[in-house]
Amino acid sequence: MRHHLLHIVLPLLLLCGAVPSSAQTVIADTLHVAAQDDAAWKPSPKKAVWLALIPGGGQVYNRKYWKLPIVYGAFTGCAYAIRWNNMMYSDYRQAFKDITDDDPTTDSYNKFLHLGTEVTPENESRYAELFRKRKDYYRRYRDMSIIITAAVYALSIIDAYVDASLSDFDISRDISMRLSPAIIGNDSPLFAYRSSSFPLTTHNKAFGIACTINF
Repeated sequence: MRHHLLHIVLPLLLLCGAVPSSAQTVIADTLHVAAQDDAAWKPSPKKAVWLALIPGGGQVYNRKYWKLPIVYGAFTGCAYAIRWNNMMYSDYRQAFKDITDDDPTTDSYNKFLHLGTEVTPENESRYAELFRKRKDYYRRYRDMSIIITAAVYALSIIDAYVDASLSDFDISRDISMRLSPAIIGNDSPLFAYRSSSFPLTTHNKAFGIACTINF
């Protein structure tokens, strides 16, 4: 994190002229050393997994700070969904319990009724069924939110492990494909699968296209 701050603060000081010219060489050397340190950084996949048990810890260890808003944003959204669905489930569960008992003093279901609407013996069964369905609805989505939270947690650990494992995976800057004419002679492996009707002679040659892929 210190090196990333150096990359931001020191160039700004140079641009603003906040340091004397004699110190600019020192700052340039500091940036160069910080860049070399970042390039030589090779995270350990095992350490990344252990630190990823703390949400976002693996991403910090791998120095992928830009992933932190994604990780914590996902956890925040899941926590809000769990809290909201659990609150609604508890309210409708209590309303269903109150409307199906024989105690007239338990009337928490009234807060779900429209203004001027009352529960009567004629519509009591309809409201009881409505509260039961909504209770089951919010319970289902609360449980689903918990499962999604566990999945997000697992993905954050997997991401930290894969990121650390592929930290030294070198991909060439020259990723290209080149086509060129080619003459295939008798010594080519392609002629090893010839048939008996195609005898091997010194004059057997074929013309084709060679495909070269650089990566």
